[in-house]
Amino acid sequence: MKSVLCINGSDSMGYAGIQADVRTIKDLGCYAVTAVTAVTIQNSTGITSIHQLPTDLVVGQVKAIYEEIRPNSVKVGMMDNSETIRAVSREIMGCPHVVCSPVILASHGGLLMSNDSLLAYRQHLFPVCKLLIIKCTDAEILLGQRICTDADMTAAAAHLHEMGPLWVLLRGGTFAKGRINALLSGPDCQKFFSSINIEGWQRHGVGGTLSTAIAARLAQDNNVPAAVGNAHNYIHSQVVYASSQPKSLQPHNLYNQFMTLLSQHYKTAHDVAYYAAQLTISTRYLSQIVNTVCGRSPKQVIDEYLLQECEQLLSTTSLTIQQISQQLGFTSQIAFAKFFKAKKGLAPTAYREGRYLP
Repeated sequence: MKSVLCINGSDSMGYAGIQADVRTIKDLGCYAVTAVTAVTIQNSTGITSIHQLPTDLVVGQVKAIYEEIRPNSVKVGMMDNSETIRAVSREIMGCPHVVCSPVILASHGGLLMSNDSLLAYRQHLFPVCKLLIIKCTDAEILLGQRICTDADMTAAAAHLHEMGPLWVLLRGGTFAKGRINALLSGPDCQKFFSSINIEGWQRHGVGGTLSTAIAARLAQDNNVPAAVGNAHNYIHSQVVYASSQPKSLQPHNLYNQFMTLLSQHYKTAHDVAYYAAQLTISTRYLSQIVNTVCGRSPKQVIDEYLLQECEQLLSTTSLTIQQISQQLGFTSQIAFAKFFKAKKGLAPTAYREGRYLP
C-alpha cells in the first residue's frame, strides 16, 4: 500500500486538519502517516486558538516515520514557525511528490502565519515542492498584489513558479459571475477549471482535503494533471455535493454513496434506476433519501451534475460539440443539444460563443 505523510495541524471537529487528511487518504486506498504541527480550538464557526508545537516535537515525528518507511508523497499544511519549516524541509526534500498547501488566512480573514513563517515557507518549502496549492486570497498576501481576473491568476502563477514549485494550482477565483475558477499551471500546461457551485467549494476544509487527495493520487503514480482531475472528482462526491450530516445516519450515508457513484459514472449513466440498482435499493427509496437530504429528486441531482460538466467542457476546452456529447454519454449530438437547451435556455454553441475566456 502506498503511504502518504501529512504534516498538518489538528482539527478536533474533523472537518479539516490531520483528521480529515487521514480520512481522505484511507478513502483513496493509501496508508496515512502523520506529523501534527499545531493543536487548534475550533468548530464550524471558526478557529478560536492555535498552539504551535515545538520544533523538536514536530521534526521528531517526521524522523520517526522515516526510520521505518519512506512516504511515497508528502502533504504539508499548517505551520507557523520558521524554525520548524526550515527543519521539516530538510527532512522531506528527498520525496519526489511534495504537495504544499499553506494556510495563510483563516475563513474570517485573520492571518494564521507570521511574516517570518511566510518567508521561511517561500525559501525552504517552495523549492522542494512539486505542487503548490494556494487560494487567490492567500496568494495576494504572499505576492503583495491583487488577483482580480483570470489574467491576474496566470501572472500570479508565473510569479509563484519563480519561487520554486514545478506546478501551481491557484484556486478560488470568483471573477466571473456565478462561477469559481482554478488554474493549474505547470510545464507546458495552463488549464482553467470552473464550477458553478461556489458555496460548495468554499466549505470549510475543502482546500485541505483537495491537497491531500492530490497527494494520495501522486503516491499512486498519477501525473499531476491526472492527480488533480481524480482528486477533483473525489472532492465533488465527498465534500462539495455531499451531505454534511454524520455518516452514521442511514439516509445521509446512502446519499453520499449516491454522490460518489454519480462522480464515477455520470459520463455513462444518466438514469436513476442505474444508481438505485448499484445501491441495491428501489428508485422510490432513492428518491425519498435524496429529497430528504437536499430537497431535490435524484434526476434533478444527476442533471445538475451533468450540466455543470457540460458547462465546464464548453467553457474550458476546444472539444467539438460532438466530442463533448460523446464524452458525456449522450446518444447523439442532437440529444446533447436538446438536454443543454432545456436546462440553460440556449444552444451549446450560443453558450460557448458567450463564455468568459481566461
